[in-house]
Amino acid sequence: MELRHLRYFVTAAEELHFARAAERLGIAPPTLTVQIQEIERDLSVTLFRRNKRSVSLTPAGEVFLVEARAVLERFAQAQHTGRRAGRGEIGLVTIGYVGSAVLAGVLQTLVRQFTLAWPDIRVDAREYPMNDLPTLVAEGQIDIGIVRMPMPLPRNLRQHVLIRDTFCLALPDGHPLAVSTMPIEAQTLNGQSFIVPEQGYGTREVGLRGGFLPSVISAPGSLLAVLSQVSLGQGVSVIPTLAATTLRIPGIAIRPLAGPVIPSEVVALFRSSKSAPATEKLISQIIAKPCTELSTDLSQLP
Repeated sequence: MELRHLRYFVTAAEELHFARAAERLGIAPPTLTVQIQEIERDLSVTLFRRNKRSVSLTPAGEVFLVEARAVLERFAQAQHTGRRAGRGEIGLVTIGYVGSAVLAGVLQTLVRQFTLAWPDIRVDAREYPMNDLPTLVAEGQIDIGIVRMPMPLPRNLRQHVLIRDTFCLALPDGHPLAVSTMPIEAQTLNGQSFIVPEQGYGTREVGLRGGFLPSVISAPGSLLAVLSQVSLGQGVSVIPTLAATTLRIPGIAIRPLAGPVIPSEVVALFRSSKSAPATEKLISQIIAKPCTELSTDLSQLP
């Protein structure tokens, strides 16, 4: 039995007149009769009582009509859902991000705007170790990654800059260098104990400028964990200015670094190849978003 058999039966049951039912279906009455007989043979049951004056459903026919209609309705819903999925109106988009995306509010804004525009697309966003994100996106385990550059990327990824940021220095507020409000020269940090965030580029650049190899005593991962250790007097850290201005933790002094700014960017990563329609909609929204330039003014910080 095929889906068309159910359509033929339901139409005949609604009309209770084979000629009118055949006309609705666009087939000849004898063809409809043959189709109904095929259903009855397949079910080993009589569905219609027919005489020269009327057609009616048998008790078995009435029960079968309820189920046949339900099957056709489910099939129509499946067709509708499939078409919507093909247009990217429903589905799931997975995002992996680093803490900077949340601290800047850029992730919240992206997700809020997207779910308002496409309420039937579910967005699953969660934090991952930054170094894992490019591979997760490249291998298709997640759809979009948000990372802090610079870092090496697989060739099959493209990127869009969301935030332009710089690095600054976080010290315990009792540190001798915290007394000065002047920018900190890189060479004065030689011999300091460094607590390194996930993005270690700032620390490496300070070492290059100062002509020394930074003594790294800890790399705890998240920016909150890094600043917690700094506040406990365990070392200094070269952190994104974004973290310095949003994570206000007692016991920490923030100072600018002397010389040219050390730049960093927060970018969205996605595969160069075509993604699922729902993901493509979010990628289009991301690409349309202009980059946010963060202020480097630290004068209001302790």
